[in-house]
This record gives sequence, C-alpha cells and structure tokens, in this order.
Amino acid sequence: MKIAVTGKGGAGKTTLASALALEFKEQGKQVIIVDCDPDANFSICLGFPLEEEIVPISEMKQLIAERTEVESLDTPSTFFKINPKVDDIPDKFCKIHNGIKLIVMGKVSKAGSGCMCPENTFIKRLISHLVLRKNEVVILDMVAGSEHLGRATAANVDVALIVVEPTQLGVVTAGRIKSLVKELGIRMSFFVGNKIESEQDRDFLLKNLGNEFLGFIHLSESLQANRGVFKFDDNLKVEFDEIFNKLYTLSN
Repeated sequence: MKIAVTGKGGAGKTTLASALALEFKEQGKQVIIVDCDPDANFSICLGFPLEEEIVPISEMKQLIAERTEVESLDTPSTFFKINPKVDDIPDKFCKIHNGIKLIVMGKVSKAGSGCMCPENTFIKRLISHLVLRKNEVVILDMVAGSEHLGRATAANVDVALIVVEPTQLGVVTAGRIKSLVKELGIRMSFFVGNKIESEQDRDFLLKNLGNEFLGFIHLSESLQANRGVFKFDDNLKVEFDEIFNKLYTLSN
C-alpha cells in the first residue's frame, strides 16, 4: 500500500505516519518512510540513532549532478537528464531502525519550490520509483502543498490521509489540500482529526468537513511528554488501531 500523509504544518502528520509505520511493521509488512518535509524530523520521532548522520538526498549535490549529467548544481543548467538513474538509491541511502526504513528527501534551496531543476527532477523521479516498488508499504510524509508529488506519481498512490486540527484555519487548509489531492488524481482520500480535546472538537470537524474521516486522535499528554519520540499509550493504541484497521481493509 502507498500512503501520502499531508496536512497543515504542526497538525500531526509525522505522528500519524509514525504510528502507521509501526502498525504495518507489527503485521509483518516491509515499511519504508519517505520524509518529504523540509523539517525532516522522522528520525527523531521513531528513535533512529545517530540522527545527525542522516543526510537528506537533496544535499547530495555531487550525486545529483552526476545522475542528471550536469557539471555543477551551483550554476543554472538549461539542459540536464530528466530521467536519471535512481533505482539503486533506496538500498544505498535508506537508514533502518527496528525494521523500518527511512529515506529523507530534504529541501531544494531554489527560488520557487516547483522549479524545473536537477534537484527537484531527481527527487520527483526517486519518489516515483519508491511508489512503484513492489512488496513494500510506502508512507510519504508530505509538506502541505505536496510539491514533490507529481500527477504521474500521485496516480500510483492508493490513499491520501489529510491530518486536520479542530480550528478554523485547520479546516480551511484541509479543504484546500483535499481539492489538490483530487486534482492530482489520488483515488481515495480521508481526513484524520488530531488534537481532539472534546466531543465539540469532533463535531466541529464533522460539521465543516463532512463524514470522510478515517478516525480521530485525542490530544495526548504522553506524546507531548516524550519530547518528539513517538510511543503508544493505551488510548492512542485504540485510536490508531481503528485507523489502521480501516486502511488495512481498504488495501485488501
């Protein structure tokens, strides 16, 4: 199954994606997480050791230059290879911890995030390759605009999960992302309500976004106390099990 997790910054994308990775791993699935968020905090959330040694793909300038056949990424290039070789990248650069693979894409430091440049071209090509890989659950932790998710790639994503907080800004942003996901051609998309403190919060989201929710996650003191490292508590386990079981049903 190929899953894109998106939402407003700070809504809880990484928390949801981490929980799903652990759930799929418990089921014996091979899991690879693709961290497309410039903040790149998955390694912390899942307790990867030596976090500072994880080099984002976008910072591997010599590799990208060689694969896109340009002399240097420091000077603008009009001509470069648009289908660079990427099939060996996951095995070479994925980090593995507790059976979960992680690859960090990083940020392309160019004016205009959607630029047609060797770095963006390489990353988009790599994401497309990962989405098409067989026998793996691929979880994409996307920035809100899903800038690296082109239409051809999106067509092979099974489901998009849009994480939303119970605020007016949250529902407006989630609605916009829902429209973008539909335009990209992702076949299924659902909301996941996060940081729910009351029945009123849940009702607010349902009233504003309808019934397309896969589940709701309460505002967890234990998650806050863990300083960014994800761990299930009993209540979280119940809530994430419900979300996971619905996803697992969809995949079968």
